Amino acid sequence: MKANTAPIGFFDSGIGGTSIWSAVTHLLPQESTVYVADSANAPYGEKSPEEIVALSVKNTEFLLDYGAKLIVVACNTATTNAIASLRARYPVPFVGIEPAIKPAALQTKSGKVGLLATKGTLGSALFHKTALENTSGVELIEQEGAGLVPLIEAGFEQGDEVRQLLQTYLNPMLEKGIDTLVLGCTHYPYLKPILKEILPPHLLVLDAAAAVAKQTQTLLTQHELLAGGLGESKHVFFTNKQTALLARFVPAPLQEQVYFTSDF
Repeated sequence: MKANTAPIGFFDSGIGGTSIWSAVTHLLPQESTVYVADSANAPYGEKSPEEIVALSVKNTEFLLDYGAKLIVVACNTATTNAIASLRARYPVPFVGIEPAIKPAALQTKSGKVGLLATKGTLGSALFHKTALENTSGVELIEQEGAGLVPLIEAGFEQGDEVRQLLQTYLNPMLEKGIDTLVLGCTHYPYLKPILKEILPPHLLVLDAAAAVAKQTQTLLTQHELLAGGLGESKHVFFTNKQTALLARFVPAPLQEQVYFTSDF
């Protein structure tokens, strides 16, 4: 099999998808990547399905122009609202991300699972289909995380306002007896330090990053697109807002590879 050194493309409504990028590059260190942070249009969760599809198309075409061989839709809202349209429109493989409801349903002992997600994810048809298929016998307690993504995008992921919002959203779930919490937005893993402080130690917190990384590896293998470990991997990051914010969420050696662009 011939090695394919073209990059894996990633896009998100902002910096949240870097949590997915980290998992993928940890599993596949030989792969090069290009990342798009559409922070100027964040949060996607407040937009209509039509707007989300249009933004996803714009991001995808930027990544394809850059030569991406596979695209990771590193955004729950974009996946649940747009990935079917993207797959129908473009020939490259797409990897999506959905809330980790299935593993949560399998691991809960109380039978009560909390889900913190955006309005766009919770209101999508794909989310409801996934939830219906995977929550038999389990009570899924949904909560919109309104306001969290803008605060993270503004660099306040550890601030008092985020803490207060999380307590407001999570306390009712805790009162109902959840023992598992699903983080249904790729921005939310950056809230784990505060979550660790305010949640009971026994409570399991799940996200989908590792599963997305494995699916990326599977699709690259199936389509014979693996880089094969030949040559040095390269990584570049683009944002249409502040480069300083995105640079905070990438490894220090790569912070000089964060660029501003108005092309998406």
